[in-house]
Amino acid sequence: MEVEQTITSSVLEICAYNIQSAIIAQEAGAARVELCASAPEGGITPSAGALKLTREKLSIELYPIIRPRGGDFLYDDNEWRIMRHDILLCKSIGCEGISTGVQLADGRIDTDGMKRIVEWAWPMQVTCHRVFDSTPDAFQSLEELIGCGCERILTSGHQPTAPQGAALLKQLIEQADGRIIIMPGAGVRASNIRALKQATGANEFHTSAKKLIQSAVTYQNPEIRDTGDVFMADAEEIKRTLEELRAV
Repeated sequence: MEVEQTITSSVLEICAYNIQSAIIAQEAGAARVELCASAPEGGITPSAGALKLTREKLSIELYPIIRPRGGDFLYDDNEWRIMRHDILLCKSIGCEGISTGVQLADGRIDTDGMKRIVEWAWPMQVTCHRVFDSTPDAFQSLEELIGCGCERILTSGHQPTAPQGAALLKQLIEQADGRIIIMPGAGVRASNIRALKQATGANEFHTSAKKLIQSAVTYQNPEIRDTGDVFMADAEEIKRTLEELRAV
């Protein structure tokens, strides 16, 4: 299955941890939303209700994350069944794509699994998320994901943040040679995106642009730790990031 590549102007994707952030991202000018739940876990699949209502509210591209739990990306049979149901739901409500990734026990990309996901998702496109950054060989993983039919790879260049991984990101983009999109993500902000684009040559970027919003609930039990403030997309940060991106 071949993925058609189109040369476009720079694209900003926002990782949104709730429907409010997805709407903020759209209104601030982002091109795409990766919808997730649970920021503390690094993102897991949102509920069916969140998926359906967000799809209704957005006119920009929506790529929900398909990740049944936090932790690693080695899944059992039941988790595979969950992912298939979630992928088919995303397809049924008109999502343009999904963001996901699976690995083997030795850390390498599960290519058989990724091919199966691409088949289930079609005609939606598939972004391989940062499972890529936990693989032992970035260049081998790149070729494997091209072979699986993925549209893009979200990566920080095997470093904690994309600015730290800029040198490898540049090499990955050169090796990809238009066969797959390399999208830097993690630690991307308005303050560094211009330098990151110049250093890597990337055309797509990923950021949560999030800020912590104080809870409107006036009473908080100090003994209960699973309530309180929430992460929300920062419209001004998104706008500044886009301005910096367009200035390059």
